[in-house]
Amino acid sequence: MGFERLLQQVEPHYGTAALVTGAACGVGALILLLQKFNNHQKTKEKIRRARARREESLQRAEQAVLQYKDSHPMTDSALILTLSLSELTKQLQEGSLSPEDVFYSYLEKTLDVNKKLNCCTEILVDSFDQLKTVSNKKGLLFGVPVSIKDNIAYKNHDSSCGVVCNLELPAEKDSVLVEVLKRQGAIPFVKTNVPQGLMNYDCSNPIYGQTLNPHNLKKTPGGSSGGEGALIGGGGSVLGLGTDIGGSIRIPSSFCGICGFKPTVGRLSSQGVNGLYGGQKSVLATSGPMARDVESLALCMQALLSDDMFNLDPTLPPLPFNVQTYHSSKPLRIGYLENDGFCQPSPSMARAVREVKALLEQAGHTLVPFSLKNVGQSFYELVMRGVAADGAYSFAQKMKTSPLDPSIRPQSVPMYLPVWLRRTLSFLLKPLSPRTSAMLSAFCGVGSVANLWKQHVAVEDYINESIEDWRRSNIDVLLYPVIGPAYNFFYCCKNTQLCTYTMLFNLLNFPAGVVPVSTVTAEDEEELKHYKGIYQDVWDKSFKQAVTGAEGLPVAVHCVALPWQDELCLRFMKEVEQLVKQSRK
Repeated sequence: MGFERLLQQVEPHYGTAALVTGAACGVGALILLLQKFNNHQKTKEKIRRARARREESLQRAEQAVLQYKDSHPMTDSALILTLSLSELTKQLQEGSLSPEDVFYSYLEKTLDVNKKLNCCTEILVDSFDQLKTVSNKKGLLFGVPVSIKDNIAYKNHDSSCGVVCNLELPAEKDSVLVEVLKRQGAIPFVKTNVPQGLMNYDCSNPIYGQTLNPHNLKKTPGGSSGGEGALIGGGGSVLGLGTDIGGSIRIPSSFCGICGFKPTVGRLSSQGVNGLYGGQKSVLATSGPMARDVESLALCMQALLSDDMFNLDPTLPPLPFNVQTYHSSKPLRIGYLENDGFCQPSPSMARAVREVKALLEQAGHTLVPFSLKNVGQSFYELVMRGVAADGAYSFAQKMKTSPLDPSIRPQSVPMYLPVWLRRTLSFLLKPLSPRTSAMLSAFCGVGSVANLWKQHVAVEDYINESIEDWRRSNIDVLLYPVIGPAYNFFYCCKNTQLCTYTMLFNLLNFPAGVVPVSTVTAEDEEELKHYKGIYQDVWDKSFKQAVTGAEGLPVAVHCVALPWQDELCLRFMKEVEQLVKQSRK
């Protein structure tokens, strides 16, 4: 009886405990919901303020343009906009054009292009004051308005990288590149749009929206320097600076029909050039110029490779631009490749290489077949596993406060899965879709510091082996396909595998540039209907869908050289550009 009485006394306490526990859980869940709602509201408000800042800068720029046009009605903006960078700098230095006329002509055009393409994140209104004080006529870029990619630091302005957590964290000082541009007389005047997190070759984010292609508004401009590609391709900038870790200068240049150059890493300063996260050393990013022609790229490199940059950033080797190499006319021995054996190129990609090869041979150059080894394995195990060495943890952390943009969602979802689940899915999918399996495995990262060091050794070995192959072939430069033509929307995130055509040169640290050489023909479109791909898997089908409907869009080729031979690469690009122009006469 005593035991039964004890149970009767205890049972009410169990009931009370259950009620208290249930209430605590309910309160905890409510707190979490409120926190989530509060964070969501803060995110929305941050985005609203960023858009308001952009709108204010655009309105101030419009007012400044109207005021200038009213007081300078004789300015021939149409003529100014047709001048090449070389012609522009010549007339500015001679005094036949004023920096004000050039600046406001391009500012007006930028505003017009942005209304159509949504390519600008902010007009740098500080440039209005810089314009009044620019005086270094000896600067190679005296009076030239220059556009810069969002992630390049400009004092008192955000480098958002397309993610909310980077908003309202303005740079404390200019990046070294911006400082050197100013010392060379240039006027950085606008920042341009990027994809969310920079880790995609589309150009859309939840803050500033989707940027459009200047040649077809139903196509992407590429990325991650897509705002630059669109603005320059649309005529709103004569010279821009982008960044490239996997093709981010070269792909938008290809899609938008302009020239772009990725230098050797370490040739230009990276101080003040922001990535989404730091510490990743397997595949390194670099900045580089984007413009309408190769001569503009070379002039920009010559201006940047100055004592100003070497003094501001003493970590760089003080190698000025080698004008003699750039102007050399010595016949070249050129390696070429039409298909990397991992991803079948689009018909226009392959045709562009064949046509340029023929032009180079007619001009007296020697063309020999060349290919990189182990393209697929190197891409997954060295490039993708290296970029996601931490299991994509850093990427996920940076993205967690931002709503996921539709343009990167399919690519990003695996990065939020537990690593054990990624490994399981990779194992299960291997017999069904080997490339999907390999990508999931790469996103698992390296697992330990010891494995990271082994991965770095594997990268070094691949670089050395590739250079040995290059030397054995006795080639000076390499003619290579580049991704194109411009994709339909929402396909960049489904076609990461095509980055073998660009990203391996980031891994190898080979300077590489893109030159537009043709446009998509009706015959290319017809041939595309029969495209099967090498693996004939979901990736190949996706690529075919991505490039469909591109008749008339630009087609480019890739020009590549060995590390530190940047001037030779630019010389090769110029040769291609000139031969293509001559063939059209």
